[in-house]
Amino acid sequence: MKILVLNCGSSSVKYQLFDMEDESVLAKGLVERIGIDGSVLTHRPAGKEKLVRETEIPDHKVAIRLCLEALTDPDYGVIKDYSEIGAIGHRIVHGGTFPHSVLVDPSTKKAIGELEVLAPLHNGPALRGIEACEAILPGTPQVTAFDTAFHQGMPDYAYTYSLPYELCQKHLIRRYGAHGTSHQYVALRAAALVGKPLEELKVITCHLGNGSSITAIKNAKSYDTSMGFTPLAGLTMGTRCGDIDPAIVPFLMEKEGYTPAEMDQVMNRRSGVLGVSGISSDFRDIEAAMADGNDRARLAWEVFVHSAKKYIGAYAALLNGLDILVFTAGLGENSISAREAICRDMDFLGIKIDVEKNQVRGQEREITAAGARVRTFVIPTNEELMIARDTLSLVQA
Repeated sequence: MKILVLNCGSSSVKYQLFDMEDESVLAKGLVERIGIDGSVLTHRPAGKEKLVRETEIPDHKVAIRLCLEALTDPDYGVIKDYSEIGAIGHRIVHGGTFPHSVLVDPSTKKAIGELEVLAPLHNGPALRGIEACEAILPGTPQVTAFDTAFHQGMPDYAYTYSLPYELCQKHLIRRYGAHGTSHQYVALRAAALVGKPLEELKVITCHLGNGSSITAIKNAKSYDTSMGFTPLAGLTMGTRCGDIDPAIVPFLMEKEGYTPAEMDQVMNRRSGVLGVSGISSDFRDIEAAMADGNDRARLAWEVFVHSAKKYIGAYAALLNGLDILVFTAGLGENSISAREAICRDMDFLGIKIDVEKNQVRGQEREITAAGARVRTFVIPTNEELMIARDTLSLVQA
């Protein structure tokens, strides 16, 4: 069976088409900068030259149609028509208390839509992706894999907020986390690389990109994670504010006259490195502007690095030590300077990276410096493969 996996991020769509006979990748691609100037599709068919198509891509629905067109392109495609796609798997950021992947049906879509308020940059685009696939590929089974599922194993004292207990119970308020599929995959891969069971290791995984989260893993389970009730919490991100004093919210609503919806837009879409720099939500643009001497770009970069270092230090304390540190996702895999800045002056924790080994982009590599107690890795995430496996299992069942 051929399975298409779609991963809709806040400003991107990643896709892979798998032949599940041998789990080989027939083609993969990335649509970048959705809704931003310079939108581009990069399609990489196995055994063929890549296709790069620069065009205006205003939303995720247009992006997914471009992905499907690339897969059936006469010169760059890998299938003749859409009927060869046996099933579609979707990454869903917020699944509430869903403990595992499920088949798409009306109740699933309803739940994803209701949870959009908790992940406004992702659940909406993912739901539109599901609906686009229903329109283009009617009758093709679809499966949703939830980023929150891995974090369901957190202890109650890690996911409980110190609000009135009754309100939390009534409204299901708790830390849910996100990027769970990615954190789980790279942690398992890191354990394989060091030749030990994940259950025996203390691991911190850093999923860094336009959306970023850091997770502490103990006994092969998520022990704590930076994102919370929604993906807004935690690190400074592309357009999200991350952790702030909650009193700022009613303060700004009173001073600026914001409605709740407008305040939500400010925190989710106008903040983060975009809000601080005034330039872009793309870290590559921030690095370029910083190199040109832009002080606000420098400030945005340092705010992000500072927040990442704080979480790594805090989680090392929670784990009572650290064996492995992993960098993954767009920024974590590709930004040499981000990894160097985050790991700088962390040698007291046993973290030290080798400058030469760190000269890597998008490839799996250990970057640990000689003598460092903590082993540090760059591991490209493969959420898509885990989602494809879940999709195959559910469809066959």
